[in-house]
Amino acid sequence: MSQLLPPQVKHWGKALLRPDYRRRQRALARLRAVPRYQPATTDILERPVDLVDSLSFVYSFDEIFEQEIYRFDAKTESPCVLDCGSNIGLSVIYFKRLYPRARVVAFEADDEIFAVLKRNVERWELNEVELVCRAVWSEETTLNFKHEGADGGRIERADENVHDKSVRTVRLRDYLDRRVDFLKIDIEGAETETLKDCADRLGNVENLFVEYHSFDGERQTLATLVRVLADAGFRLHVHSPNASPQPFVRRDLNAGMDLQLNIFAFR
Repeated sequence: MSQLLPPQVKHWGKALLRPDYRRRQRALARLRAVPRYQPATTDILERPVDLVDSLSFVYSFDEIFEQEIYRFDAKTESPCVLDCGSNIGLSVIYFKRLYPRARVVAFEADDEIFAVLKRNVERWELNEVELVCRAVWSEETTLNFKHEGADGGRIERADENVHDKSVRTVRLRDYLDRRVDFLKIDIEGAETETLKDCADRLGNVENLFVEYHSFDGERQTLATLVRVLADAGFRLHVHSPNASPQPFVRRDLNAGMDLQLNIFAFR
């Protein structure tokens, strides 16, 4: 029944009945007043969390802890989670709260963001978490990387000449030779190339979340991505977090992207 209620009604109901929700809303209000790309610390959860950008934190917190888009039913008390694109570690904290005995491998390419991820994991005293300061890709190599400063850092595209920094990569395929209960991929445009390389090992993955990114002016790879997932036996649900309301007339751009999709793949 609650799913039928308007969002504003849900908000006031939570605010009336849940002190923890009210505390979170106050913390979010304070964060919204913090300028972008300014390091800060918040007490929005049980322990402090360091952040690098207020806007991306507020957005990510809503998706991860309010909407719980990564929630999944595990068949074991110690599921294996591969978190590709961990950023500052909100997703890692969520997975360990959901399943305290989960074994998490967290990948973050940007060494500056990785330092904050490492600090948060240590502060929360999270066990069975392996941190990997590498970009997830289809081979082990070194690639040029575009540093964004929040949650938009990505491997440089072929037509760019930015060269903010270089990053080393890992081949995701090498981590899929065993059962994986949840695979999360949010790697800012590298997802299709990476998953194509993993195609014949995706049968080891029970649940998969991938954020698809389409850059304006570039050939879209959505059909390829969907085919790889379908051929691996997944059923799909697709959500659009920031859709253009009239795409025939105008396609709104976000960081150079004309489309982002949250793709949920499950058995």
